[in-house]
Amino acid sequence: LMKTCEQARKDGYEWLWIDTRCIDKRSSAELSEAINSMYRWYQDAKVCYTYLNNVEESTFPTERINETYDMSDGRPEWFMRGWTLQELIAPKQIEFFNRDWAPIGNKRHLAPVLKTITGIPCEVLRDGLTGKRLCVAQIMSWAADQKTTRVEDWAYSLMGLFEVNMPMVYGEGKKAFQRLQLEIIRTSSSDHTIFAWGS
Repeated sequence: LMKTCEQARKDGYEWLWIDTRCIDKRSSAELSEAINSMYRWYQDAKVCYTYLNNVEESTFPTERINETYDMSDGRPEWFMRGWTLQELIAPKQIEFFNRDWAPIGNKRHLAPVLKTITGIPCEVLRDGLTGKRLCVAQIMSWAADQKTTRVEDWAYSLMGLFEVNMPMVYGEGKKAFQRLQLEIIRTSSSDHTIFAWGS
């Protein structure tokens, strides 16, 4: 937290919002509002800092390193999180830092490496989803290997990517994904690729 504040001050910013600390999860209303608004908040941010606590080098490993990242499929843990997709796509500018807060680089320059790791096209990484005519199946494919602590968050973390909103119902389990699919179908009824996936 202190290093994030130091970096923001160094870059000339007066205000800072930290997603892991600035949401009162005891309030279901605040949590629901935050999750439904988060993609837009990332989109509107001047810069997002991504702190990679288990990356020691000042570069991203492009190959899977199972010995180092055995708990996250050979990749730095951040890349396997469900929430990472919106954190990676929505902001116009992202600065990446390793565990010692040494800069790794920014999203625009690292787009080819990020594409190798995530499968997300460089133009989406550089410019976001606005104005892109991507099918539902393509966006879903980026989320195929993502993991979340709670089952419901896998669906909730994708809402911003599909520009849908829905209430949070923790405890509903896999029904969250069914509700997400129904919302996607309702808002993009001409895109039938949502049905193009296996079990």
